[in-house]
Amino acid sequence: AAIRFGSMGGGDPFAKVKGLITDMIAKLEKEEKEDATEKAYCDEEMGKTEAKRGELMDDESKLSAKIDQATSKSVALMEDIKQLDAELAALMKSQSEMDKIRQEEKADFSAAQADLQLGLEGVRKALTVLRDYYANSDAFVQQPAMPEKHSKATGAGTGIIGILEVVESDFAKNLAKEEAQEDDAQSEYDEVTQENKVTKTMKDQDLKFKTKEVKGLKKAIADLTSDRETISNELAAVNEYYAKLKDRCVAKPETYEERKARREAEIRGLKEALSILESETAFVQRDSHRRHARGFLEAK
Repeated sequence: AAIRFGSMGGGDPFAKVKGLITDMIAKLEKEEKEDATEKAYCDEEMGKTEAKRGELMDDESKLSAKIDQATSKSVALMEDIKQLDAELAALMKSQSEMDKIRQEEKADFSAAQADLQLGLEGVRKALTVLRDYYANSDAFVQQPAMPEKHSKATGAGTGIIGILEVVESDFAKNLAKEEAQEDDAQSEYDEVTQENKVTKTMKDQDLKFKTKEVKGLKKAIADLTSDRETISNELAAVNEYYAKLKDRCVAKPETYEERKARREAEIRGLKEALSILESETAFVQRDSHRRHARGFLEAK
């Protein structure tokens, strides 16, 4: 009835329906445009955020590796320092013990040397006296004839001199032996002491260098840890933003492509319906004009 009424009045009987369809098409096209804008925004933001997130994760990983490497090196150096301290302590203890032994040996030698020199000096004085006494043959010639027993005493004196000469030789040999042993002991002591001095100097330098290196590594580790903490905080903020982006851009029942295809199909259907209605409207209006003209002619 509405269509007949509209056609009799010369109006478009489908005007209201077509208006509704046109409004729906405009609404869908607007939604499609807004969705495309949202899709472009999401693609751009997701891409930028993922790139930034990957960059920060990579930086954090590199810093962690550097911290681990520096920490491992620092631990190894501290073990070396501990070993060097122990070696230096052992070296100083050894040198101290060697100093003590050398002092004792030197004291023993000095005492033995003094005894031997004193004995040797006494024997030599005795020998000098006896030799002078028995060697002065002229004195014996000028004196009156001595008893028979006196000649025997001369033979005994020669025996005493012989014994004293043996004693002198033993004293001299023992003194030379003691002095040679002392010289050897002192030379060995001096050589080992010099080696210990060189070793101690090298270990002291090594200890100083490694202690300085450990100090530098500790500072580097502190700086790297601070940098990693800054990056970790930034990464946490990026991850929070990334989660919100995924809720907005990814966590939807339909993908953008699915929504676009569904909306385009709906728009095509509405446009097709609108086209049909346009055709029907033209047909109805032509039919209405013919009936109106026929009625006008019949009235004449």
